[in-house]
Amino acid sequence: MSSLNVISLSFLLFLSAATAAAPYDPDGLQQGPLLETLPPATPGGQKSNTATRSTNIRVDADMTLVPVTVTDEYGRNVVGLHKENFRVYDNTEQRPIAAFSRDDAPVSVGLIFDASRSMRDKIETERNAAAHLFHELNPQDEAFLVTVSKRAVLRRGFTSELAAVSDALAFTGADGSTSLLDGIYLGLEQMRKAHNARKALVVVSDGGDNNSRYTLRQLVEKAVESDTTIYTICLYYNPQSIEEWDGPKLLEDLAEKTGGVPFFVKDLNHFGDSMSIIGISLHNQYVLGYYPPDNAPSGKYRHIKVQLMVPPGTPPMQVYARTGYYTPAR
Repeated sequence: MSSLNVISLSFLLFLSAATAAAPYDPDGLQQGPLLETLPPATPGGQKSNTATRSTNIRVDADMTLVPVTVTDEYGRNVVGLHKENFRVYDNTEQRPIAAFSRDDAPVSVGLIFDASRSMRDKIETERNAAAHLFHELNPQDEAFLVTVSKRAVLRRGFTSELAAVSDALAFTGADGSTSLLDGIYLGLEQMRKAHNARKALVVVSDGGDNNSRYTLRQLVEKAVESDTTIYTICLYYNPQSIEEWDGPKLLEDLAEKTGGVPFFVKDLNHFGDSMSIIGISLHNQYVLGYYPPDNAPSGKYRHIKVQLMVPPGTPPMQVYARTGYYTPAR
């Protein structure tokens, strides 16, 4: 696994000490969850034994798990954070973090690849990009492939033979209208067959949708119910239609609401890099576990907000975490 897109918190702190004359302004981070700083006397930056590379979390049906990705200003994953560096809020109430780990567990990945007419000049690059993702995955991981044009088609079901997924994509052409949301819904349905607890979709498209039955709201609800994180790559290259111009917002909303990271690619030469970063991120997540309030209504949607607490002077970091969940039905 490449180390170029993974950076340690200790290195960030080294940078902050080296550039102390020009500290960053945390108020400049207007997008995403709020980033706060710890007072100098707060031990939030001290090493904690609760954070290890492969700590197992013991959970029960009532515990809510929140996978969290943290990146620096260059998009590299930040490792070395600890339980004390996070706060989690359920609606507006801060909840104690009952379980914490940096998770490198096996992951089930679904690829949703746009193969509609608007992707004709991008399909060859799209075919080659899957190898960049698979290079960063582990032998215990599994993947499947759904392609989208006039209708969504499952091209390859779950398999740990990742080359088989690439082979299925190699024989896919680009034509027809775009039923992107239907394709994502089909991917979420396929996740019912996942063998791993950690689940993610990687959606690659120019963002245009003009032939789907499902809505963005329905997709988000289903993703939340299935605990699936959605990463999106918008190939914003020479947009032609209204749907393509609106594509970035649709894909960004999908990623933001499910805790994934949205990528916008204007230069197709950088497409493979985005796929590599997603593969690295899937095995460099933190997992926060907490119990909802006792009075939380059964089966209702609850909002989640994760805050990052770092020492003063630390360079900017971005937090990606899902924005809600449904309480267990009792």
